[in-house]
Amino acid sequence: MATTEKTTATPRGLIALPHNAARALVAVGAVGTITSTFMSWTYTSEFPGDLTYYGSPAGLQVLALVAGVLTLLYALTCWNVRGLGWLNPAGAVAPVVLAAASAFAVSWFSAIAIAVDLKGLVALDPGAYIAAIGSLVALVAALALPQPGDTVKSYITKPDNIPAASRLPGWVERLVISAATALALVVFAYGIGVDQDASETFLGYLLLVVFGAWALLTAGLFDRISELNARHKGFATSMAFLAAALFPFVENDEHNANLGVNILVVATVALGLNIVVGLTGLLDLGYVAFLGVGAYAAALVSGSEFSRFSGVQFPFWAAMLTGMLASLVFGVLIGAPTLRLRGDYLAIVTLGFGEIFRITVNNLDGTSGPNITNGPNGISMIPDLQIFGFNFGTPHDIGPITLGRFANYFLLMLIITAIVVVVFNRAADSRIGRSWIAIREDETAATAMGINGFRVKLIAFALGASLAGLAGTVSAHVGYSVNPAPYQFAGSVPPNSAFLLAAVVLGGMGTVGGPILGATLLYLLPEKLGFLKEYQLFAFGIALVILMRFRPEGIIANRRRQLEFHETGQLDIPESGLPDTTVGVTKAGA
Repeated sequence: MATTEKTTATPRGLIALPHNAARALVAVGAVGTITSTFMSWTYTSEFPGDLTYYGSPAGLQVLALVAGVLTLLYALTCWNVRGLGWLNPAGAVAPVVLAAASAFAVSWFSAIAIAVDLKGLVALDPGAYIAAIGSLVALVAALALPQPGDTVKSYITKPDNIPAASRLPGWVERLVISAATALALVVFAYGIGVDQDASETFLGYLLLVVFGAWALLTAGLFDRISELNARHKGFATSMAFLAAALFPFVENDEHNANLGVNILVVATVALGLNIVVGLTGLLDLGYVAFLGVGAYAAALVSGSEFSRFSGVQFPFWAAMLTGMLASLVFGVLIGAPTLRLRGDYLAIVTLGFGEIFRITVNNLDGTSGPNITNGPNGISMIPDLQIFGFNFGTPHDIGPITLGRFANYFLLMLIITAIVVVVFNRAADSRIGRSWIAIREDETAATAMGINGFRVKLIAFALGASLAGLAGTVSAHVGYSVNPAPYQFAGSVPPNSAFLLAAVVLGGMGTVGGPILGATLLYLLPEKLGFLKEYQLFAFGIALVILMRFRPEGIIANRRRQLEFHETGQLDIPESGLPDTTVGVTKAGA
């Protein structure tokens, strides 16, 4: 039998350049980008960040500096510089290309933004030109580096041959987790601290985060951090919540603390929705109504003079239980007659429930119906919470730092979010959680195996509703008032049902971090990019279409869903997996 000798193609780059020259040019371009950030980029301080100084990077210059340093570090990995092997374990080219792309994107976006805002290229100083040229040189040279495969895809995807990380002493692994958590806190604090009027700076920040994170992903660092987190799950979770608790101290600004509270409220409600949608597979389009039920229940017993029961003022723990119980009751009342439906029919019913709730509270004003909710005016002047004599509406000094009202509520909401995360994890890993997943995968098969589908779905619906009601009790006090406006399917005022569903799908269904990340992105982007507020739903739609095309499992992927959405070849039989003498089975072509 004739045999053919396999030949291995020599790796080559997309651009014809000697390999050593390409590696050197990546480093030169990175150094040029770094150097440019210490020069003036424009002659006037009218551009956000004041980029007129020499020797003092600011605004977009800081972002270009970080991108340049990242590019230089990955360029040095191409030279096998000792001590940097951990940054690129497989010695892949993709992280180098994407790091160079981050510097290119930030530098060229900055130059274009300056020229557009200040009416011409004449507004650019030498530093901006050096940044643009240096980043372009680095990117072109990175594309000339040798890479197996001659397609663009091979330069932006993670290689399959990333070596496994060696085990380190436990204290070292915990130190790595702590460092990664601290880095994440710094990145988030910088982004949320960007001034609302500096949309250009925030867009540059997004470009850096997207390409920088992509570079770290293709290098395999995210996989290694995930492995460490799984190995030290309790410690990693504790560090994550500790970093979140430090946020009001790192970014001590009441406006940003208010953003943090709202993000945590939305994230907590999204986690409850994740039980219904992500774990059980039930499409709920009226879920925000349960948040409204909890908020209105807490407002009615808050002691507000605009409450129908103005003489009643429950302590916080009682108001919290009241909001949860009210949402739980509504969840059971709505779920009991409707959860025998499936698919689109269930979605339509839940959408109808959400609209019925909003219209009902809008009409309970004493004219169209009994005077309970004060109609479209809602219930206002809700007093601040007091727990064990601690007034959340009063600033408190902790050392040299003063925590204002929203910082106090942020820490309270963080504790509630931690409780919801524990409930979600325990429920997902329990027997009932496995039943939810079975129902999601195939309800008919699950029922045939003895699972009571209706009871299991009703438990998911009730638990998700009660968690939303819990968040509603805090949101009522944070906002001083409740009114029917936010509790609709879609609108410009978050949270609404479309907003919550987008947070779950965008972040990653069936995960803990997914809804939290999704809520953060969807709440923060319109806030920092003022021009998106009028086109919020349009932006959501584009983001979801792109996500469904390239990463349908969400940003933070659930392992099971990742296997469903991507061809992994796990069912393929390896060529050497069966001997030639196996009875009844032959190799293809034998």
